Amino acid sequence: MLKLATIGVYGFDAESYLERLRQAEVRLLLDVRQRRGVRGPEYAWANSRRLQAALAEARIAYAHRRELAPTTELRHLQYAEDDRQGVGKRSRRELAAEYTRRYTAEILDPADLDAVVAALPNSGRAALFCVERDPEACHRSLVARRLVEDYGVTVEHLRPM
Repeated sequence: MLKLATIGVYGFDAESYLERLRQAEVRLLLDVRQRRGVRGPEYAWANSRRLQAALAEARIAYAHRRELAPTTELRHLQYAEDDRQGVGKRSRRELAAEYTRRYTAEILDPADLDAVVAALPNSGRAALFCVERDPEACHRSLVARRLVEDYGVTVEHLRPM
């Protein structure tokens, strides 16, 4: 059985992030961000080059799956809904219905998920990675749900402890 996890950045520091990946036996991190940086000095460790170096040291493979990232236009659609509801990106709890609809139609439906599944490790698990703390507030949950529905993959959402 293929296993998958999802994980964000917010709420972790570099050490607790890597420890959480180790605990979940993550062997491959699939970065599904369009822009692979995180604002704020407390999250500088999650910027692509630093993160990849830390993962390599922890013997966790890394792959950027940009085709699963939301476009700039879709991100701005979500930001507009966040503003309308008065929530910040770091405190969002769910995705806007229109964002979900459009992400699914424009990104997820045409994506080659067979290739994603083929890359999943036989032992341990892969993890879909973006920034939001809660998977329900991030497109990675939409990708994970599709992989569960279409491929029978099991999913664990990793959160800060």
